[in-house]
Amino acid sequence: MADADPSTDIDATARARLRAIRQSLGWSLDDLAERANVGPSTISRIETGNRALSLDVLMPLARALGIGVDVLVAPDDDEDVVIRPSPSTHGDLTIWPLSRPDGSTTAFKFRLEPHDPAEGLPELQARAHVHPGYDWMFVIEGRVLLMLGERRIVVETGEAAEFSTMTPHAMVAIEKPAETVMIFDRHGERAHLHTA
Repeated sequence: MADADPSTDIDATARARLRAIRQSLGWSLDDLAERANVGPSTISRIETGNRALSLDVLMPLARALGIGVDVLVAPDDDEDVVIRPSPSTHGDLTIWPLSRPDGSTTAFKFRLEPHDPAEGLPELQARAHVHPGYDWMFVIEGRVLLMLGERRIVVETGEAAEFSTMTPHAMVAIEKPAETVMIFDRHGERAHLHTA
């Protein structure tokens, strides 16, 4: 009995992932076609297996979906399930990456050190920044002062905050270190890690 052709498995996986990612974004074939500059009938034939996969089509589709081609064609592998984050420290901030770097959103654990009252709010406001995107934060431990423009919001342990990053924003732990999990879209990840 002949072994199964591994390229057939990769094709099937890529087709299923393409459809699943498109649908998870709520995009129709026409939506993806417009963003990728690929005909909707071509995308339909790729998803249903009626057209051969080729890089000249997969690359613009992956780019439009905000992923790498490797996300579509990577074999299913149990070793990829577990992420072992390594922390990096930037001043009073320690960051652990909690997701793979190739998705449309990324997750990080942050440890924030408390604000020095002698530093004053003007100094803290100078840290505030604006960038395209959206952020989501969950406080695992401690209390966080979230500054959104002129607003000051205390986010307690077990609470979450979600906000547009087009508002000047900064955050700091209150009284003792705080730990948060944050999810960024791709714009937010670039801006926050560059700032750190």
